[in-house]
Amino acid sequence: MVAPRRLIARLRETMAVSAAPLAEIARLIAAEMASEVCSIYTLGGGEVLELAATVGLNEAAIGRTRLNVGEGIVGQVAASGAALNLPDAQNHPAFAYRPETGEEPYTSMLAVPVRRAGKLRGVLAVQNRTPRLYTDEEVEELETVAMLLAEILPAQAAAATAPEEGLGGAVARRFSGTALAPGLAVGPLLLRGALAAPERLLAEDSAAEQERLQRGAERMRRRLDRLLAERLPEGRAPREVLEAYQLVAADAGWLERVKAAVRSGLTAEAAVHRVAGEVRRRMSRLADPYLRERLADLDDLAGRLLEALGAGGLPPVVPAGAILLARRLGPAELIDWHARGIAGVIVEEATPHGHVAILARSLGLPAVGLIEGGGAGAPLDGAGEGELAVLDADEGRVILRPEQDVAEGYRRALAARSAEQETLRAWRDRPAVTADGTRLRLMLNIGLPHEIEQLAVTGAEGVGLFRTEIAMLALGHVPEAAEQAALYARLMDAAGGREIVFRTLDLGGDKLLPGAAPAEGNPAMGWRSLRVGLDRPAVLRRQLQALVRAADGRPLSVMFPMVATLEEFRTARALLEGEARRVVRPPARLLVGTMLEVPALLWQLPGLLAAADFVSVGTNDLMQFLFAADRTAPALAGRYDFLSAPMLDLMEDLAEKAGAAGVLLSVCGDVAGEPLAAVTLAALGVRTLSMPALSLLPLKALLAQIDLGEFRPVLAAIRRAASGGASLREPIAAWAREHGADG
Repeated sequence: MVAPRRLIARLRETMAVSAAPLAEIARLIAAEMASEVCSIYTLGGGEVLELAATVGLNEAAIGRTRLNVGEGIVGQVAASGAALNLPDAQNHPAFAYRPETGEEPYTSMLAVPVRRAGKLRGVLAVQNRTPRLYTDEEVEELETVAMLLAEILPAQAAAATAPEEGLGGAVARRFSGTALAPGLAVGPLLLRGALAAPERLLAEDSAAEQERLQRGAERMRRRLDRLLAERLPEGRAPREVLEAYQLVAADAGWLERVKAAVRSGLTAEAAVHRVAGEVRRRMSRLADPYLRERLADLDDLAGRLLEALGAGGLPPVVPAGAILLARRLGPAELIDWHARGIAGVIVEEATPHGHVAILARSLGLPAVGLIEGGGAGAPLDGAGEGELAVLDADEGRVILRPEQDVAEGYRRALAARSAEQETLRAWRDRPAVTADGTRLRLMLNIGLPHEIEQLAVTGAEGVGLFRTEIAMLALGHVPEAAEQAALYARLMDAAGGREIVFRTLDLGGDKLLPGAAPAEGNPAMGWRSLRVGLDRPAVLRRQLQALVRAADGRPLSVMFPMVATLEEFRTARALLEGEARRVVRPPARLLVGTMLEVPALLWQLPGLLAAADFVSVGTNDLMQFLFAADRTAPALAGRYDFLSAPMLDLMEDLAEKAGAAGVLLSVCGDVAGEPLAAVTLAALGVRTLSMPALSLLPLKALLAQIDLGEFRPVLAAIRRAASGGASLREPIAAWAREHGADG
């Protein structure tokens, strides 16, 4: 299944001679694999592959035959990072004829990439005259040889290549992305998602290495068992951890492949890296998005095994100012890394309205999600642990290995921002009042218990949105009523009488229930939030019971998410009021409200305003449903603007009707903390805004500069001049700049 031990042993002997030419290695591979041709291509400057050694082709072509990455079969293998196994190579659409090679007699071809630490070094190819498809065992054999060859290619490459290799590791690389959470960070990189290349590839004693692998696998299992027992005493594992555990405990196939690779002569670390890379390449080509998402589980499993072997794992100490660079990241992982002290996070696969983005904003952690095609390849593949990076989450920009002047400029900006934060603290105890005396109520959006401390830091008037599902996702399960009640009671104690609006569990979509798989094609518009609660009333009633018990005679505010019909709200309210009647000390005052996220509610407003005590607009979902634009799709990020005529018309009409009905209207979506959007909402009549803690003090200072009486006619004129639903952001921003209030 993997390279024969004899070939590994002979390669070890050959590679032990530092001056061994590539031609000797090519002859050895050809002989052991019964191939008539073996060719080695090295990557040189300008993304050009050069024939560096061959057995079977015309030796005069060495140094003369060159292919661009992406050109020909060899170039396609280099570009895709995947092997090509062809019984009739010369009739393949990608075949590029090079007459100097003399390869016309050879029909079949197997070519594999030569990579080291995720970076391309070259391509290794074998050919035969007889048309044939190489077996899976032969493909794996050549891929293992390519992994060994990667160790010497940089030293054996032509002299012209060396300066380019060195330069490529030193020049700055820039990537465009989208801001997930604002802020700046300058510091060393921490990599999460790319397995560290093994330091040793070949084992001195194969039997001893097999024993070491077995001990490492057992150690990994014990650590997984302990993790489940300590973090999840009731045995309900998070989906990711459970699947990784099951992959080890129930499916021994992956581990057996690693053992076979060790028996062939590789070290345990090299075997894990080799087999994980192969499985990852196969899974990444699958069309099923759920199966492709299991790549995160594979990376987690391989990383845990390497850690158990003494290689890799989390750094014991997070360096000051460290920036985490990850392929994928879950909410619980982000919480763990934040607690370890990272200063920012870059996620290759993330969107501005996903759960990780919302959590990063709550934590005040600068974060950027990279847009596919927005930069020079995937940064994780070309980044090095500890390299300096700049994270500009205000502009959605990432710079790896920045020039000294650029890094210093960002450090000065960070220092200035820290000084500005000190100035803003003076606004903590002041009311939120505009220049013309309009009073606003600024609240916080939070989701973790420790965030309640931000009430004192910001001077917020309360919590306008407590996302109860965040703590549940961090735990990996929905606790029993008593445990939930204890948490809610601690929050109410810490709030000191200030209102907390508890939103019931908003699970589904990008926040999956523990143990649930996303079986829907469009989960954001599927079985989620209140729909889950109404279909599983035991889970919803458990939470409602916990909330009324936690109130213990104090006022209580509860809000239901994803309400689509008046009947759904009435049913949910009846369940809550029923639980309130069952406790010994019911809430002194029970306020029941709804999120307005589903446009259908806009045509049920009279009944809704008669049934609800308050309405809070969730702009993230409302906008995605109104514009039919999936908020998790990077290609649509920024395409539709809240500051557009349709949204402003909607908000103005809603504010008028809520005001006439005497129902409190608030906005708790992302736009509530954006300076221009917040000022516009205030001009339209919205008086309560709920936002992340970092946005509150800057907004309070900005509002003090705004005369709404002066701004309203300007806004009306801008709206009259608008056409086609286009964004009104620029004319609003221009007015703000003219008045020195551009935030």
